[in-house]
Amino acid sequence: MMTLMVNGGYLAWREQALRALAEGWSPEELCWAEASPDLGRQGQQIGLEYEASHAPLPSPVSLQEPQAQQPVSSVSVRISKGLAALLQDAALCRAPARWALLYRVLWRWHQGDRSVESVADEDGARLYEMAKAVRKEKHDMMAYVRFRHCGKGMQPEYWAWFEPEHDVLEWIADYFSKRMGGTSWCIATPQGLALWDGRNLQLQDAPDNIEALRAGPADDQVEALWLRYYQSIFNPARLNETALQQSMPVRFWKGLPEASLIPAMISEARNGARRVGQFSAVARMPGKSVAVEAHSAQPYRSEPSVLEACRRCGLWEHATQAVPGEGPTTARMMLLGEQPGDYEDLAGRVFVGPAGQVLDQALQRAGIERNALYLSNAVKHFKWKGRGKQRLHVSPSQAEVQACGHWLQEELARLEPAVIVTLGATALSALLGTQVPLAQYLAKPFLLGQTWVIAAWHPSYALRVDSAARREEIVSSITQVLQMGWRLATGSATDEGLAAGINSAA
Repeated sequence: MMTLMVNGGYLAWREQALRALAEGWSPEELCWAEASPDLGRQGQQIGLEYEASHAPLPSPVSLQEPQAQQPVSSVSVRISKGLAALLQDAALCRAPARWALLYRVLWRWHQGDRSVESVADEDGARLYEMAKAVRKEKHDMMAYVRFRHCGKGMQPEYWAWFEPEHDVLEWIADYFSKRMGGTSWCIATPQGLALWDGRNLQLQDAPDNIEALRAGPADDQVEALWLRYYQSIFNPARLNETALQQSMPVRFWKGLPEASLIPAMISEARNGARRVGQFSAVARMPGKSVAVEAHSAQPYRSEPSVLEACRRCGLWEHATQAVPGEGPTTARMMLLGEQPGDYEDLAGRVFVGPAGQVLDQALQRAGIERNALYLSNAVKHFKWKGRGKQRLHVSPSQAEVQACGHWLQEELARLEPAVIVTLGATALSALLGTQVPLAQYLAKPFLLGQTWVIAAWHPSYALRVDSAARREEIVSSITQVLQMGWRLATGSATDEGLAAGINSAA
């Protein structure tokens, strides 16, 4: 078997691969070897220059390319743009036998086998897998490289340590050189260094004292400012530990200054800080002087009510706050929804989000003032699941609806409304104390004791349909029910159409 040495990454492999293709060597005839990363290392010691303010950076070491030992026969290989990108990314993957796989893919393509570019092919699938891992590593390095300030006038001025799983240092160094202008910096990895002096990018093998450089500068005022900023923007109310570890994998934490703060902030959020929307130390941060006491600058928060202290079910643990009903206690008509949404959970008020805007539209069409009604929900805490940075609505269970029934009955006893308009199936079932199909009750008034009840669609239903015509139909239906309820509440329900729809319920 022929042994081909790769010393210099993708370009070196490409040169060797073209030579092998020109000679007609099949993948089975070749053994690929990679040069040791220690080759060419000069054993130099590199330190952060604190003493000399303008000490020169070490001399550049270019990426090594193989020296042609014999003329390469003429060979023409045309590959697709997509395959070229896959090969270049996969070449950076630290996977066993990566050069052999790349050559096998290139050989098959050169033989006319285009299926090798497909993810359904065994070699193609492995190629895609390697390229995907490298692209993710590029993204992670862009996100998690943290530069530490060595001092003004120092060379380099900024220092960063990162431990990539793949050979992406050259790519990320080019990325930062285009974004940091004339500021000098160095990114150190266990395998090598990337140095930028403001004009030239240099790549070097790792020096002998590379492990001693892991910590970087000891006193970094910029890092202290970043940590204070990170603390101040942390919102316990939106903490989702699973999403946090998915977006910021734990393996990167040891290189992130803010990682030392995260465990304590998670613990505080679990123990009640989740209910606080702003970090308590913000008011004490140094900055521009304001002629007001810190405690006076905090937003006004009313004393906790019995509802806010409710622990009848587990929804309170992940909600920002309980959202009570609002409106005049003398209101003749009550609107009852399912539960608060994301906007309501943060604001502490009912129907202020997108569904509330649909409801306001229906009220305007019906000619009813919102402040003449009492608005509430069957469940007072927001139930949700995380998807990225979003909190998505989850319908409450029957047990959670029953647990919150105590507060609904307390509201009904206090208000004694003449008419209740239920919005959605959950609200109707909560009021009746049993699950019932919404379709059988839509826009059909019935008596529950001395109170008229009319069921309508929940306004959020109009937001979930794709058809504009169907959306208009839903809003019109809600408007019709509101008008019907208002006539009953004001004693003007005398038209024959309304009277025909009234049914008595035992």
